[in-house]
Amino acid sequence: MTMKISLFFAAALLALAPAHAQDAEKIWPTKPVKLVVPFAAGSTPDIIGRLIAGDIQSRHPGATVVVDNRPGAGGNTGTDAVAKSAPDGTTIGISLGGPLAINANLFSKLPYDPEKDIAPITMLTTLPSALVVPASLGIKTVAEFVALLRKDPGKITYGSIGAGSLSHLTMEAIGVQTGTKMVHVPYGGSPAAVTAVIRGDVQVACLPASAVTPQLDEGKLRILAVSTAKRSPYLPDVPTLKESGIDVESDAWNALIAPAGTPPDVIAQINSEVRKALENPSVKEKLKVQLIDPAPSSPEELRARITAEKKLWADVIKAADIRIN
Repeated sequence: MTMKISLFFAAALLALAPAHAQDAEKIWPTKPVKLVVPFAAGSTPDIIGRLIAGDIQSRHPGATVVVDNRPGAGGNTGTDAVAKSAPDGTTIGISLGGPLAINANLFSKLPYDPEKDIAPITMLTTLPSALVVPASLGIKTVAEFVALLRKDPGKITYGSIGAGSLSHLTMEAIGVQTGTKMVHVPYGGSPAAVTAVIRGDVQVACLPASAVTPQLDEGKLRILAVSTAKRSPYLPDVPTLKESGIDVESDAWNALIAPAGTPPDVIAQINSEVRKALENPSVKEKLKVQLIDPAPSSPEELRARITAEKKLWADVIKAADIRIN
């Protein structure tokens, strides 16, 4: 009798196993998903979000992934919208270094706590920044640029895409590392900052490479270095800042987040689906046009990146005495 009962339960478990495996594959997305992008349509995070949403829908007929643009406050508005959503996998969001790591040091108070209110899912992409000068300045290397800074202390102006932006902080980090001072001129975005460099309204800027390279053919700009740890595969002849003697490293990365409390199995499923999207040759080719590299990670690796960058930029912000409010 005992043998018969054991065999019965074994058979029952075997019968249920495929169903459980099938259910596990359908953890996400089983309901419409909102993908919050904290910047306007056409921005780099928006481009990335729409590529991922389109790929997931193409692999899951009937699935709905809607991109919801929530620009404002340097990415804080959209990140806060994710933090305050139901932790059930129906709302996820793209965020980046500012809202997740830097802004906690710039703002006296954030509407969310990046450590307590956010569940990291995966890194998405990285984008190199380029230290660029007008060709008319006659500067060809980082060493020549630093020599100019020291020759005219406090007189060199640099452009950025806004106070507290990565382009702002990277230039301040360069100032700290070289023991020099520059005058900050913030602009409303990359196009305006690039135009300011071309016109000579500012003498230098560190801007997303994708915003700079389309202007190189006209010969009015010169890239001195990229700010990433390694040379960009898209700009192989351009040295890094570290190669050029300045110990500064930064890149404009994007990540995928969920509200804190989202079940680990749902996080794992989203991570898997997004990795597949980033491995899609068509998606990779479209990112390449923007000089963007896919950089998927585990949730733990993303959390470690956020923690490290918070510390890194806190030191720069303190040394340069930068405060938004």
